[in-house]
Amino acid sequence: MIMSEQQPGPSPINNEPSKLSAPVETLDKASVERRALLVGAVAVTAGAFSTHAAAAPQPPDLSAALAKFRASIPSHFNRDYVENVVVPFYLTSIYEGERPILPMIDLPLTKQDALPYDLWGLIYEDWKPDPTQGVTVFLEGLENRGADNLRKRIYFSGVTPDLYGPKYQAKAVAFFDKLLDPKHTGKPFMRHYLDYYWDIYWDLHLGVKGEAVPPQVRTIGESFNTVLAYRNPMQQIVYDNYMAVRALLPFLKQWIDARLDDISSGRLANPDKTIAYYWLKNAGDGRYFAKKDVVFECFHNFVALSQWGNSIFGVMSRLNENSGDPAVRAAFQKTMSGDFDNAGGGPYTPIELLVMELFRTISPNGGSLSAIRDARTSFYGGSPFAQFGVPYERHAYVNTPHTATSFDARLWHDPQRFDPGRYKGVPTSAEIDEAKCKQIGLPSCPFKMTTLPVSDGRKTGITNSGFGTVFAVADGKSLPVCDYAGFAPFGFGYRRCPGEQLTIDVFSDFLRKIWRDKIVFRALSQPNPGKVPVGPNAVIDDDIGFFR
Repeated sequence: MIMSEQQPGPSPINNEPSKLSAPVETLDKASVERRALLVGAVAVTAGAFSTHAAAAPQPPDLSAALAKFRASIPSHFNRDYVENVVVPFYLTSIYEGERPILPMIDLPLTKQDALPYDLWGLIYEDWKPDPTQGVTVFLEGLENRGADNLRKRIYFSGVTPDLYGPKYQAKAVAFFDKLLDPKHTGKPFMRHYLDYYWDIYWDLHLGVKGEAVPPQVRTIGESFNTVLAYRNPMQQIVYDNYMAVRALLPFLKQWIDARLDDISSGRLANPDKTIAYYWLKNAGDGRYFAKKDVVFECFHNFVALSQWGNSIFGVMSRLNENSGDPAVRAAFQKTMSGDFDNAGGGPYTPIELLVMELFRTISPNGGSLSAIRDARTSFYGGSPFAQFGVPYERHAYVNTPHTATSFDARLWHDPQRFDPGRYKGVPTSAEIDEAKCKQIGLPSCPFKMTTLPVSDGRKTGITNSGFGTVFAVADGKSLPVCDYAGFAPFGFGYRRCPGEQLTIDVFSDFLRKIWRDKIVFRALSQPNPGKVPVGPNAVIDDDIGFFR
């Protein structure tokens, strides 16, 4: 569950075994079209200011550029879709931020409403943020989460690593058994992965799968992910799937709400084997995690768990016997030939180290997206849009890069080398305390360290490092994460992915299944492989299969 406080941005996944680019469809055409529109607008604006120096400035005539742009929009597109999706998409800028040296993102780069504006219609019926319908921690600024990042801690209570073995592991193992069933041998893998994906998604969240998941719920999930994968709203496939999401969103919310009632009332068998159970139990007075927020998180995780597809494709690509990465295959062989579940007194087991290095190099989400508070002003004053009253608001965001930070030579001696052992020499979240912060030159910890005991009967507390990274202490034992900027696939500090350890556990079981069943991956060399949307900004050729 790659649930860092990241949102769909411009960076593609990193699935080519030995390079920093992926064989996926990107938005090159969309970028060209967007640049053409902006160049046209700039040209018109420049013309308006190229008169004699003594002449009074005149408002730029953007009518020609806008008319040309509107003429390019298919005439059958819904008007609300055009105004709330197409136009904002072309008036949105995403800027590349700096690579952090310490694993933190400063507070002025806020998470509040940090979603590209054209995507709001996927989660709110009014096409814009409406907290009265529920909110997600991934789109909330720290100042709105309650004391000490309370909303994040409540969310994390449902995915702490002490829950995985007794509550969630059997579901993941059953999923991989079905996914890698011999009947699928030699077939394109990712298409049937998507066919089974919604069973584990809803089983983990709400304890339902198979026929208990209505076709409408499966359809909205796949449509949601298709929009995120293809992304360009001028494409027919994006339009069709975007409008499908909107048509089914009320049904989905009502269905989730009813399933939450089943969990609360005990009508569902084994409710404590669902993530939502812990959200409900640990919500306190509900001010920062009301039931409507639980509903919202259950379907907003479409974004988070969709990246499992990116990651599985990345693992297969690297283990591919035809064109994979020899270093990754060698590390897999070495790790799995040993005592891979024995941490030997360290914070991570060998299989966890292997999964961590896979995620560092695959980097399924390219960065953490932050909102710029007011994109209509600049260092020199108001933008032309603000000065001249043009009725189109621009939106701007900053992307703090994950991939570039994970490969930063300032942070690793040899960042290009695949080396699962590299994390043995960098600090964990349990080690970033007051003394460590002072050792590195800070006067005190940037974030006060506090612990929130859970309210679900476990002896577990949700604590944080001096950098704000949330982690668990269960039965007196710290269960930390790697709190170092060079390990960036799950984000940084108080905004770091709360589902990181769940994801590492799930992918550890994926690798165990591959090793135990002697599974290998090979390119199928199909003449016309199918296109499959496997995650945000990622549409791949489905041309890898597994064999025994």
